[in-house]
Amino acid sequence: MYSKFINYLKEKPSLYAPSSAPFWDDEHISEYMLKAHLDPEIDAASRHYDFIEQSAKWIAQYCKVRPDMRLLDLGCGPGLYAERFCKEGFQVTGLDYSRRSIEYAREHAEAERLPIGYHYKNYLEMDYREEFDAAVLIYCDYGVLPPENRKVLLKNVYGALKKDGIFILDGDSEKYREKLREMESVEYLERGFWSGKPHVCIQRNYQYPETNNYVEQYVIVTEDACQCYNNWNQIYTVESMEKELRDAGFEDIVFFDDAAGRPYTGNADTICAVSVKRREGTIQP
Repeated sequence: MYSKFINYLKEKPSLYAPSSAPFWDDEHISEYMLKAHLDPEIDAASRHYDFIEQSAKWIAQYCKVRPDMRLLDLGCGPGLYAERFCKEGFQVTGLDYSRRSIEYAREHAEAERLPIGYHYKNYLEMDYREEFDAAVLIYCDYGVLPPENRKVLLKNVYGALKKDGIFILDGDSEKYREKLREMESVEYLERGFWSGKPHVCIQRNYQYPETNNYVEQYVIVTEDACQCYNNWNQIYTVESMEKELRDAGFEDIVFFDDAAGRPYTGNADTICAVSVKRREGTIQP
């Protein structure tokens, strides 16, 4: 364990170095993550509920929703967006790789009598073929993925959409980078987000200006274990996001400040792109 600890801390992590363990399905972490999703007062796992309401309404209006339109909600979490999309008139399918979030989403949709199809699945492995009129990936989840996985995701989304299908995603902007600070901190906790046991949390934040990336690294040390969680993200410009979408075959790309449809100014913390699949079939990598 000591050698692992030293290796985690001896140098700045290499670009997109993976975490030492998955955390989406960790029994303890996923419980805290779900609580964060469901807290209406904080921007943590999900955005404020009032923003989610605005976003769902704008997306429905932009897509000119009709009763037979099918929407794919990627990284749907506990269904906060999916339920609102359903109420706006979409037929909704939600995918997420947190078993706890999907179980909650299913139970809540059933209680509300909302006909939403939820699936515990990694969207990098989905194989839908021209089934959806729209797809969304919001709250900057896209930039978490390394470049090779982003290509896989875009190929999968392109294949899942019907001709003229709409894809909406967002990411962190250069304006947001101005708020980022490299830092290090050490904290002892009896119990916290990363562990239900007494532990030390060492957080280190780094920027990678040469590739427009940043990482929030958490090294968690308990009496009997040591894990390292690297939360990566990508900073986007209009040009860089447009290039990735066009390389995947998407066209007619329009930008907004956020996923609630505010006109693009370049002064927001996020950047949102709306693109269209104009050709039938799939794009080969």
